[in-house]
Amino acid sequence: MLTALAVAGYRSLRELIVPLGRLNVITGPNGSGKSSVYRSLRLLGETARGGVIASLAREGGLPSTLWAGPERFSRAMLAGDQPVQPTRRNEPVSLRLGFASETFSYAIDLGIPSNHEATSFTLDPVIKRECIWNGPLLRPSTLLVDRRGPAIFTREGAASRDDWQSIPQPVASFDSMMTEFSDPRAAPEMIAVREQIRSWRFYDHFRTDAEAAARLPQIGTHTPVLANDGADLAAALQTVREIGDAAALDAAIDDAFPGSRVDIDCRDGRFEVTMRQQGLLRALKGAELSDGTLRYLLLVAALLTPRPPALLVLNEPETSLHPDLLAPLGRLIARAAAHSQVLVVSHATRLIAALEREPGSESIVLEKELGATRIADADDRDLPAWKWPSR
Repeated sequence: MLTALAVAGYRSLRELIVPLGRLNVITGPNGSGKSSVYRSLRLLGETARGGVIASLAREGGLPSTLWAGPERFSRAMLAGDQPVQPTRRNEPVSLRLGFASETFSYAIDLGIPSNHEATSFTLDPVIKRECIWNGPLLRPSTLLVDRRGPAIFTREGAASRDDWQSIPQPVASFDSMMTEFSDPRAAPEMIAVREQIRSWRFYDHFRTDAEAAARLPQIGTHTPVLANDGADLAAALQTVREIGDAAALDAAIDDAFPGSRVDIDCRDGRFEVTMRQQGLLRALKGAELSDGTLRYLLLVAALLTPRPPALLVLNEPETSLHPDLLAPLGRLIARAAAHSQVLVVSHATRLIAALEREPGSESIVLEKELGATRIADADDRDLPAWKWPSR
């Protein structure tokens, strides 16, 4: 389980350390940085799939994604006695992402290409350093895998200069060591972290329009993990019914729509969602369901997965849901937190209140100070200890 998320230099996240528990609720006013926290986690997830550079390029590259304020604020700026203005830069330009856990922790540092690196890919940042260490806090004695530029070094045993070994496989500046190196004998920690990250699951704004695939009959195959866009909803629900918790599925539907039941119509290998509601003489097909009802069914399929991920992240799951569905959704999310670490980004008061009542939940309220996102009412002593790898 992750114990902290660390981000520096990404959009409004000038320097943010977020403590994490089993069930986490991130909220705050519009523009406080909730979406940036979500995006930064997705970027971390892309490191293990080889997509972090391309994802940043699609956002406009480093020029568009870097923190746009000064490197640091003076006391006069913080007190409001002096307008915010550029300060002398002492550190290299960088965008840094990382997480801490009780087992292995990870950080990546992205920067701009050196002057001697001739390239037409001007939106591509380069990876300056990647590190994996044991435990939540980086120390010289806990560092296990160290990537500097194209070179990867690994170590086994106690801290000593002689413990380090160079891996004879240089890495391109646009490739993460997580995707380019696959020998578990030389760096088992790297493989463990990579597989952990690859198990993370993100759900954000399912399609529920009239042409959404979730409304239409689809070829059905065993689907223990709902697709990010929800296109295979019918197969995912049928998989829950056959190899997952069918009783929990029925209970989740009845909790939100008393007296209702969801079934899957299977014809010639094509699966279609149908829903029987109290008082109706026939079942409604997927094309007839309201946007909110369909979205709730998508969340049910995601949260009752027979293959729980290490981390499940939901971005504004309340979108298009009737307020009466937020309490049942909160109960579903709490149930999922028994099997996965869950992080919810939301501004729905009723959903937030329901989740905050759950034992062990972490409520993280964001706010902005001089354009930089911070955790409201948080003292540095309340935040997890974190140290970035230096270049």
